[in-house]
Amino acid sequence: MAGQQSIVIVGGTAGIGRQLAQKLAKRGDEVVITGRDKARAQAVAAEIGGKTRGIGFDLAEPTKIAAALADVGKVDNLVLAAIERDANSVREFNVERAIRLATLKLVGYIETVHVLVPRLTPNASIVLFGGQARERPYPGSTTVTSVNGGVTSMVRTLALELAPMRVNAIHPGIVGDSPAWAGKGEFLKIGISRTPTRRLATMDDCVGAVMFLLENQAVNGVNLVVDGGWSIA
Repeated sequence: MAGQQSIVIVGGTAGIGRQLAQKLAKRGDEVVITGRDKARAQAVAAEIGGKTRGIGFDLAEPTKIAAALADVGKVDNLVLAAIERDANSVREFNVERAIRLATLKLVGYIETVHVLVPRLTPNASIVLFGGQARERPYPGSTTVTSVNGGVTSMVRTLALELAPMRVNAIHPGIVGDSPAWAGKGEFLKIGISRTPTRRLATMDDCVGAVMFLLENQAVNGVNLVVDGGWSIA
């Protein structure tokens, strides 16, 4: 990407989204990060510095997204990095949590794209976040596996509907240095032993994957796995 870019990162206040925002702000891009809490989003934006600002809205409340993004101008790239974990099995099914997660990822993601389409540049790139629970389910992953499978299909339909804009997704496996995996050392050791590269993906690996999808003009409609081969072992 040549020259200064404008990018919106939904879910940019923590984890991979924040690390991506820091990288882009450091090179001089105009970055908008969002989080559920407006005050926190603004505080994180101030910490990141540069041309970064924070906006607050909850993807699980999609009818409020348009108003929250009303003052966002031209957008060169959009990253939907917001995720939410939900341990929800079919035998002990929590309907409220399931509705929230499905709304957040399947409705909230699409509504955000819908709202910003008029402001996306013709060569814009959109990157969605899924996860490898779609291919490697585990006990309690019923809703997570289902919505991440939905993201896989969403990439393909949006890439067709929004052409010539590009739409791709990353699907991380176990991200060893993510805050979500803190304190789970024994589980991480098992993950390493089952990964062909004998190392887990890192947040920096995921940021690199997002940058590749944002920048490579020939990559479109791709669901990129970032897991060191864990899903094939």
